[in-house]
Amino acid sequence: MGFRRHGPFQVGDQVQLTDPKNKRHTITLKEDGVFHTHKGAIPHGDLIGQPEGSVVRSSGGTQYLAFRHLLQDYTLAMPRGAAVIYPKDASMIVGMADVFPGARVIEAGVGSGALTCFLLRAVGPEGHVTSYERREEFADVARKNVEKFYGGPMDDNWRLVVGDLVASIDEVDVDRVILDMLAPWECVDAAAKALTPGGVICCYVATTTQMSKTVEAIRDHGCFTEPQAWETLVRDWHVEGLAVRPDHRMIGHTGFLVAARRMADGVTPPPRRRRPKGTTEEL
Repeated sequence: MGFRRHGPFQVGDQVQLTDPKNKRHTITLKEDGVFHTHKGAIPHGDLIGQPEGSVVRSSGGTQYLAFRHLLQDYTLAMPRGAAVIYPKDASMIVGMADVFPGARVIEAGVGSGALTCFLLRAVGPEGHVTSYERREEFADVARKNVEKFYGGPMDDNWRLVVGDLVASIDEVDVDRVILDMLAPWECVDAAAKALTPGGVICCYVATTTQMSKTVEAIRDHGCFTEPQAWETLVRDWHVEGLAVRPDHRMIGHTGFLVAARRMADGVTPPPRRRRPKGTTEEL
């Protein structure tokens, strides 16, 4: 992973310029490059060699704050073949599925490559991600997006397979399986065969019907712990002096996450204990 994350700006770096109205532009620095807007031009040479957090001024007098873009900014602005997983959900997948440095991860439904970028960063140089995508046009977009963010091919850490997960999977003893597709319940058995005992399956779905079918498929399979399902809502706050209030807009429902852990072979899960109807007594 050769993409630079710190130090003075250099040729080839992707830089995010933010104007006074918080509008953001991403450019890739070139020796003789020039960034043009209706507010004037900024030669790339004004940025090359400068530290992150510098301010540059366009020929029209507008000031821009310059940083390398964060992964969350990149994924929201990247070209899309399919809808991207929002950073709030990608972060929850990495955190709640405990994707760790050195992990071996299978991802099915690569879309535009947003989650792939998060997974590759989480597993680090010693880990590996295999991504399955049925549609070649989506796979092409994802490859370009991932390689643009990381500054080149990721052959040592990433394998992109164009094909169906169930028909194409050949991995065993993987640590995590992440499913982002219309019918993840069709892949539960394939995920169970690929996962090592203690591994995690995590599914991203959009509707309550999909969530219900996914939970029941994992529950009925018999090789997993009781699945958990949740969603994450994010709301910004306006803070200016004593004027403190929630913003009028928020990132509400984007999708549901369902996760469970792979048990050892031959183990029967303990019977589920449910609260009787009409009582609040804990069992």
